[in-house]
Amino acid sequence: MGEDNYQMHGTILDAGLGHPTIPWMPQAQAVPNCPPGLEYLASVDCFHIRQQVELLEAFTGFEQANKYEILNSINQRVYFAVERTDCCTRNCCGNKRPFEISLYDAYQREVLKLKRYLRADSCFCPCCLQKMEVFTASEQMLGCVKQTWSVCKPHYNIRDSQENVVMTMQGPCFTSSCCGDVNFEILDKTGTTRLGLLTKQFSGVIREVFTDADHFMISFPIDLDVATKATLLGAAFLVDFMFFEKNSQGKSGDGIGMLG
Repeated sequence: MGEDNYQMHGTILDAGLGHPTIPWMPQAQAVPNCPPGLEYLASVDCFHIRQQVELLEAFTGFEQANKYEILNSINQRVYFAVERTDCCTRNCCGNKRPFEISLYDAYQREVLKLKRYLRADSCFCPCCLQKMEVFTASEQMLGCVKQTWSVCKPHYNIRDSQENVVMTMQGPCFTSSCCGDVNFEILDKTGTTRLGLLTKQFSGVIREVFTDADHFMISFPIDLDVATKATLLGAAFLVDFMFFEKNSQGKSGDGIGMLG
């Protein structure tokens, strides 16, 4: 079933997204001035993001649209996420592809949209670096993640809907995941105090070598506003595509600094 029309054929699970034995997070209490479906974010301080293994992709190398489960700290499902791209874009552009990722809640409502555009990611192109924008289902902008110029370490600004920097994020010099976890520090806007962590978790030699179905964990202060938490989710997906998704030659994009 194509990723563009799965809503017309029953539940989201019909699209092959989500393990049926993983329970949903209980219905969240209403939060004043909170967009529908984002109430869940008010009570969480971390996410586990688990990309599904696509068997056709693993055996043939033919890039499929990515699908993810987003879980809370006690392994309850908070959202489903589905990549929306066409076949040509995925297989020609690889990990540099532009995309839109839609996030759905337990009621099959689209609650978030993450949008990445076709831009550069090299220190040799400082004028058009990576950007991820985060929107509600009604296209209200919540925030964005902007890569900033650097040489040795990947660096990002987490911005609100008015483009004000509210947090920063910095990765390691070496982003290869072949030997263990890879950590990106979430810092305050001055870059001096650590507030959280985005970790690409090592998932075993077989999974790392033969698939690009990655596992991430992202932690943050529980009292962050829901818009910033949603934007940090966008940061996790951007990092995944930049450094750990396979490129158009079938190789993972991990490497040194922001060269990927």
